Amino acid sequence: MAKKEILGFLKLQAPGGAANPGGGIGPALGSKGLNIMDFCTQFNARTQDKKGEQLSVLITIYKDKSFDFVIKSPPASNLLKKIISLKKGSPESNRKKVGSLTWDQAKEIAEIKMKDLNAFTIKSAMKMIAGSARSMGVTMSGKAPWEK
Repeated sequence: MAKKEILGFLKLQAPGGAANPGGGIGPALGSKGLNIMDFCTQFNARTQDKKGEQLSVLITIYKDKSFDFVIKSPPASNLLKKIISLKKGSPESNRKKVGSLTWDQAKEIAEIKMKDLNAFTIKSAMKMIAGSARSMGVTMSGKAPWEK
């Protein structure tokens, strides 16, 4: 079987189990000439167990206007907001702090994100999550587990 020729890639964020042609999905896929409803039905079928979560999707677009997609884990900022019950991050993250995150919570998020992060160890993934938290105005409480 011959390989399909790749035309490009498209990154989107869509709610799990609830993708519809409206919003940003329809225009993004339509501009590339892809079947919007086909994507929505396939995406919704594969994400029924993650209803309501904002998921990242990497779509591979082929020259014959067919596509494949890979569903990635939710963005770190969404996971942070969910775990520490925030509506949004701080407008001035260096001055106004909006919450606190424990290292155990950071480890939990790092384990969810591990396959999508550019990290080889859970320690480096936790450091990345801590950096995301700081940029949202969230402080890290306690000492890092490796600083004993």
